[in-house]
Amino acid sequence: MKLHYFPLSGHAHRAQLFLGLLGAEHELIHVDLKSGAHKSEEFLALNPFGQVPVLEDGAVVVPDSNAILVYLAKKYGGTNWLPETPAEAAAVQRWLSVAAGQIAYGPCAARLVTLFGAPFNHAEVIGRAHAILKLVEKSLAGRDWIVGGAKPTIADVALYSYIARAPEGDVDLAPYEEVRRWLKRVEALPGFVPFPETARDLTLA
Repeated sequence: MKLHYFPLSGHAHRAQLFLGLLGAEHELIHVDLKSGAHKSEEFLALNPFGQVPVLEDGAVVVPDSNAILVYLAKKYGGTNWLPETPAEAAAVQRWLSVAAGQIAYGPCAARLVTLFGAPFNHAEVIGRAHAILKLVEKSLAGRDWIVGGAKPTIADVALYSYIARAPEGDVDLAPYEEVRRWLKRVEALPGFVPFPETARDLTLA
C-alpha cells in the first residue's frame, strides 16, 4: 500500500494518521508540490484533480482524504471506526462534511495564508475558524469523541489535523477547553502520528 502525500498537508496527514492508528503497513511517497509534481502526467493519472493525498492499494486507487478514511475503515477497521447503524453512520458523515467544508475554509485556509501566502482574506477565514471551533467545542461537551460513544471514529481523524495546527494560522485555541482536551485524547491513541509543526512564511511558488 502506498500513500502519496505532502508532509505539511493536513489532508494528507489525516490519511497518514489513520494508517498509523490502524497499524496498516504502507509506503509514503513524497509528492513535491513546490516542483509541481502533483500536476505531472503520472500523478494526474492517479488523481485528475492534482491533489494529495492519494492511496494506492494494489489495483485500487483512492484519491481524497475523506474517501481514504472510509476505504481504510471498511477494509481494516470494521465497525470500530465507521459505525453501521443509520444514526451513527449519518453522524460520522456529517463531520466528514464539516472537515471538507467549514474546517477547510476556516482553520485550514487561515494556515494557508500564514504558511504559504494563500490569497484569502485572513481576518475572514480566522472568523470562520472560530465559528466552527465554537460548534466543535459545544459538540464535545460531555463526551470524549465528536460523535459520542466510547471510541473514536474517522470523524475524529478527519477533524484533528487542521484543528491541531490552527494556531499556525493565528487561530487561538485557548478559549476551547473541550477541543484542547479532545486533541490530547487523539494524541494519546496507540499508533498516533504527529502532524509536523511548521515555520511561518513558507512558499510553494
